[in-house]
Amino acid sequence: MSSPRPASSHAITLESLAALVGGAVDRPAVPGEDGQVAVTGVTLDSRDVVAGDLYAALPGANAHGASYAAGAAGLGAVAVLTDVRGVQILDEAGVVLPRVVVESPRSVVGAVAARAYGTEQLGLTMYGVTGTNGKTTTAYLINSALVALGQRTGLIGTVETRIVDERVKSVRTTPEATVLHALLALMTERGVQSCVMEVSSHALAQHRVDGVVYDVALFTNLSQDHLDFHPTMRDYFEAKASLFTPERARQGVVCVDDEWGRELATTATVPVTTMTSVEGVDAQWRLTVDGDDPAAFELTDGGTTLRLRSALPGDFNRVNTAMAALALLATGHSADDAERALAADPHVPGRMEQVTLAGEAGAGDLPLVVVDYAHTPEAVAAALRALRPTTSGALVVVLGAGGDRDRGKRAGMGEAAARAADLVFVTDDNPRTEDPAVIRAAVLAGATAAATDAELHDVAGRGDAIRAAVSAAYAAGPGSVVAVVGKGHETGQEIAGTVHPFDDRAEAEAALRALTDKDGTP
Repeated sequence: MSSPRPASSHAITLESLAALVGGAVDRPAVPGEDGQVAVTGVTLDSRDVVAGDLYAALPGANAHGASYAAGAAGLGAVAVLTDVRGVQILDEAGVVLPRVVVESPRSVVGAVAARAYGTEQLGLTMYGVTGTNGKTTTAYLINSALVALGQRTGLIGTVETRIVDERVKSVRTTPEATVLHALLALMTERGVQSCVMEVSSHALAQHRVDGVVYDVALFTNLSQDHLDFHPTMRDYFEAKASLFTPERARQGVVCVDDEWGRELATTATVPVTTMTSVEGVDAQWRLTVDGDDPAAFELTDGGTTLRLRSALPGDFNRVNTAMAALALLATGHSADDAERALAADPHVPGRMEQVTLAGEAGAGDLPLVVVDYAHTPEAVAAALRALRPTTSGALVVVLGAGGDRDRGKRAGMGEAAARAADLVFVTDDNPRTEDPAVIRAAVLAGATAAATDAELHDVAGRGDAIRAAVSAAYAAGPGSVVAVVGKGHETGQEIAGTVHPFDDRAEAEAALRALTDKDGTP
């Protein structure tokens, strides 16, 4: 489903598309052609072209998309959307396809795709979730609740893309505009009633969600991440904040637990509902823990009170559940519906996901392993904070940091781990093109600077680190917990430009199993 297509299509003329985006149609002289061109689809990837497509040839960081136009033409592209430089490349390569020429083709791809796929006016209820942490979990909570309410749903996010019961692994958190609009057309064709999406800052900055207006947009929080892409935290925030404008949303739900949420609540140009779990912070809705049960809580605006229960551990998951409840209220569902629908466990892959040998002989003596996608200092701290109250033994953490990404957060991740855990195993995440030892050293430097009593280990090789951590937790005694953070649901590890099969959950299960002999006795 990386290049989904609805079964039905309708032809759009080049002239109408050019008029839509304020571009000019350039037609190389081709003997015998009458100049009429009908576009039935749009793609950014020359390898995904099908007959009738408009190929969007965009300038890139390393190459211009027009360099691949010959391949697109060979697969049946009928025209090219590009800029002046793209036209020059097409002419030099002898590609004689008609062109729609605009100054910034990326900024108009969304509008073109919406017109081509008939998604300018959607019959779907659209939910868009943005923020540094919690996007995936909140999206799954909303989707799970809608399913419980009897709806046919679509889900687009970091882990997977779903159309009702069909599931396909996602390539990125938010797809390119051409793929997104084709997906929405396919969802409409298959009777989907609501679509829940994670909306990344990259997607907002790169026009990937252009042409979509969300019925409700949600903001979970903001903390340091992606500063390899955004020059500053202010730029990062402004990318997120652009979702809360009339061009992209009809209303918003904003968590004001942090200063960025509080700023967004005052600057958003669409109506906003605010929520907080922090004492002393003003908001329309307040989350309070209900009694001695840490999973149960109340959400009230002073008039209406929802009694909710988080199916996932941690105070941050209570916030995610509250955000999902407010999204349901914002789209016309009742408080009773929200309470009932959010009671089910949404099972979010790689988010506080437990790995055990439950039911097997001797399993009760083994440590609990929890796999989580936490890959920022705040997320690491929150995950470990969630596990500490139920950890009667040692709390052990395995973490690393991604290569070729925001280097400024590495020390903070190490510090967060050392402040919360008893044993810290620093290892490799996705080193990509960087030296893994250099990345580990940065994480370890932060852990050391925390000046805690945590026991620190530097273990090259993520599998080795998971096995060592599980063994250490077992040796520490009953009630010990191992948190393996950073990669979550991922099933590959990128090292020196090559992606190798690797799944934290599978590695953790193997490590647990290695502690038992053939009779199942530890």
